[in-house]
Amino acid sequence: MSIPVVTVGRSHEDFVGGLERLHGPVTVVRRCDELAELLAACQSGLARAAVVAEGSEELTASLVDRLSAVGVAVVGLVADPDESARLRAIGVVTALPDVDAPGLAAKISDAVHQLTGRGPRHADGWDAGLADPSAGLRASAPVPAEDVPEPSGTGEIIAVWGPAGAPGRTLLAANIAAELAAEGKAVLLVDADSYGASLAATLGLLDESAGLAQACRLAEQGLLDEDSLKKVSASVFTKSGEFRVLTGITRADRWTELRAAALSTVFEQSRKIADVIVVDAGFCLEADEELSFDTMAPRRNAATLRSLEVADAVFAVGSADAIGVPRLVRGLAELENAVPHVTPRIVLNKVRASAAGRSPERQLREAWQRYAPGGDIEAFLPADPASCDAALLSGSVLFEVAPESPLRQAIAGLVCAPVQGNSRSSVRPSRARRLLKR
Repeated sequence: MSIPVVTVGRSHEDFVGGLERLHGPVTVVRRCDELAELLAACQSGLARAAVVAEGSEELTASLVDRLSAVGVAVVGLVADPDESARLRAIGVVTALPDVDAPGLAAKISDAVHQLTGRGPRHADGWDAGLADPSAGLRASAPVPAEDVPEPSGTGEIIAVWGPAGAPGRTLLAANIAAELAAEGKAVLLVDADSYGASLAATLGLLDESAGLAQACRLAEQGLLDEDSLKKVSASVFTKSGEFRVLTGITRADRWTELRAAALSTVFEQSRKIADVIVVDAGFCLEADEELSFDTMAPRRNAATLRSLEVADAVFAVGSADAIGVPRLVRGLAELENAVPHVTPRIVLNKVRASAAGRSPERQLREAWQRYAPGGDIEAFLPADPASCDAALLSGSVLFEVAPESPLRQAIAGLVCAPVQGNSRSSVRPSRARRLLKR
């Protein structure tokens, strides 16, 4: 059985005849005049591979990702080495324009095999196990676990998430990054909140360029590398360390710039330049089900969902009051449905007796055990509005403006080696342990 292929590019029409004369390995089911026509044919389930002989400069990471989602591998015919490198970076298999028919057929076979984990592996490049032309209408076979490439970087990703209502996601993310940087780790802080990005303002950065959006644009074009990622990130210097920040989008209506495929590349490159990547994620976990039949449409909450999907650890933070705790309980149920493999570490913020009653930790823990979906509370972060206001006013972090603050001590104990305790603090982390051991 042969692989059904669609092509685009009239100037190299002779390669179509060469493929057809092979009588078996591949079958050209449609010749398209432009890339838009090719995309429509691929989304209809007509093919398992697309050969782009012209217009490869229009291929982006999101486009290739969407074609992969419908089971279509992409092969580009390009002569320019730089363009070839760019295409390979976004997942396109490349070949020279003058490749002979057997060589192109082998490239197509390899591309299909890389995408689905199935395909010809004989010495001559073909066998009878290839799917028939209708296979594009069925879901592709999953890639076996052993065939999935391991991340090339070693950095750990920590996502800070919480439900609606300002539970303190940004506060926690910024101070986690600062504490880890003070321990000597290379830290990258990423503002992936597509509704209300605020890390730049929190840290006093006069930044209107949206570093994360810039990184995503480079990733879309296959141009993002370690050096360019460092250039678009801002540096924050403290008295105890330095960390980098990818600032968020400056307006909520720019969410379309944060596409899932591009974000995946950004996080992969981030692992190469940082020991720890701390992500301030948005609150919304809706999956845009109404767009499920439009595979090319951007997803409103792609930044949040992709951040949680790739994270090695997720902190779920909620306000410790009669409104915040029920919101967190409901949010955790939504989180489990949206990203089933995540086991969040529960953090209650703004703990105070005036909102939770006498012995607030005990009251909150008992309520949590009674009503929550499961899992213990990892940390109680005490309310400390004076220190938070001082940090926000100075565009700094807690350990600089209020190093003895109970809130700062609790955050440091949550992610770093145990810090010197403050005997006056009435709220302590339930387990002070190191998140990352190196």
